[in-house]
Amino acid sequence: MKDLHDKFKELYKQIEKFCFDREDPVRAIRNLNDFSEGYDAFGLEDEDIKILRDRILDTYDFSPRDYADFGLYLLKTGKYEFGTLAIMLVKKHRPRLDPYIREKIKEWLDTGVENWAHADMLGIKILPVLFELELVDLSSFSSWRDSRSKWTRRAAVVSLIWLKKALPAQEILPFVEPLLRDKERVVQQALGWLFKDLWNRATEATEEFLEAHKDSMDALVLKQATSQMPLNKAKKFMPAKHSSPNPQANPRNKKYNPNKQRPRRPNTGRQRDNKPGDKTE
Repeated sequence: MKDLHDKFKELYKQIEKFCFDREDPVRAIRNLNDFSEGYDAFGLEDEDIKILRDRILDTYDFSPRDYADFGLYLLKTGKYEFGTLAIMLVKKHRPRLDPYIREKIKEWLDTGVENWAHADMLGIKILPVLFELELVDLSSFSSWRDSRSKWTRRAAVVSLIWLKKALPAQEILPFVEPLLRDKERVVQQALGWLFKDLWNRATEATEEFLEAHKDSMDALVLKQATSQMPLNKAKKFMPAKHSSPNPQANPRNKKYNPNKQRPRRPNTGRQRDNKPGDKTE
């Protein structure tokens, strides 16, 4: 518990004991498949974490700012349940968010968040409240969009889908345009999600944007953005597939060469079993 403020040490010990007492390694291993960036967890269900959250809120008289400070420490432990608990504690105090907590939440994303689930929880449950309470607008939100952390950038994009008072597409589209060049897959996934949502509520503006940028946009974004369009319309936003000018580059044009054929596998009299691992993504 190095660098942990003394007033939080007892609380941290209780959280740690709660999680160890309910640890489920089998569930943790099963959930690992959803987190390509890594997953360090006890294997608790969200309902268990909610029980812990309510116990803390009933027992301790900490302020929302206290929970924002404590939450950064919880996230930096790398334990999935600790990060989830941090977000749940602040979520209970959403009407009392202030500029201090706004900056602390950005610090969470910049330095503590390590997975898409926590980024999306913040993007869906917390960041839209900053807009609602007028603690940020698109102009001040540019520092979130331009953060060095891919998780901050992803959360910023996701939050624009979940605003209680939706911003016009004509404002959102120029705001996210710089992110079209972002190399991080998790950011591109969020952009595809956003464009799909915008197309449903601002079809003309979104289609004009996609048409203008389709040749430079990530194929993943275009596929997701057009997923709800009629097929004939979606096709016009997909980049053209260029055929190879060299006929030798097409394997179908290669002449048969008996010296390059694979040797036949010996017949062992047994059929090869199909295994789940044989299937590639």
